[in-house]
Amino acid sequence: MDLGLSERVYVLTGASRGLGYATAECLVADGARVVLSARDADMVAAAADRLGGPERAIGVPGDLGDPTLPERLVAAAKEHFGRLDGALISVGGPPPGSAASVTDDQWRASFETIFLGTVRAVRTITTNLVDGGAIGLVLSSSARSPLPGLGISNGLRPGLVGAAKDIADECGPRGVRVVGLLPGRILTDRSRELLAATGDPDRALTEIEAAIPLRRIGDPAEFGRVAAFVLSPAASYVTGVTIPVDGGSLRGL
Repeated sequence: MDLGLSERVYVLTGASRGLGYATAECLVADGARVVLSARDADMVAAAADRLGGPERAIGVPGDLGDPTLPERLVAAAKEHFGRLDGALISVGGPPPGSAASVTDDQWRASFETIFLGTVRAVRTITTNLVDGGAIGLVLSSSARSPLPGLGISNGLRPGLVGAAKDIADECGPRGVRVVGLLPGRILTDRSRELLAATGDPDRALTEIEAAIPLRRIGDPAEFGRVAAFVLSPAASYVTGVTIPVDGGSLRGL
């Protein structure tokens, strides 16, 4: 299938590794150009180099908690590649802990990046998109079903789903799409950290995979291919929804 990505330009946050980088790989493989962003300047520069360097990818270091980052990303896309067609907004996972056990400071810091930082980025980027533009939000299966030990995620992700739906309704008449993506258990660095925190990562992985209908944890590329499709013109009639990429783990119909 031709996704229609050739020469299109996308901004991706949290994209020096993990799901953001996996999506960037898929976009570039189909002919798109990308602007990658992440907090570590060296890591984001190395990621852009792996994707082909300035002809295909550039890096802009930054944190979604920084109110200036969205405008800088939009400007970088337009100045370097001459256009902007969409974005994938992804942030790192919040600190683990139950909703009642994490501190006020942890809640505030997570709200500033995960919630407000995401909404700010979507608001800024959608105003710079024209008919055919698309934004994907990397959320979590916790948006539909709370995950033990991830209280902040359980609290903030469902709110982002509601905000994304609201923005999708507002942007729809202009032909701009907004879609939420709900990754389940995928073997990213974040997942490895959570597995290691159990004290017995091999046993934890076995237990997790036993609860997934496909009986295995996902690969980042499997998420990246779905995200690239959602952002592409091939998905031009998909907006205002959340799409699980979780091996069948969510039990809702």
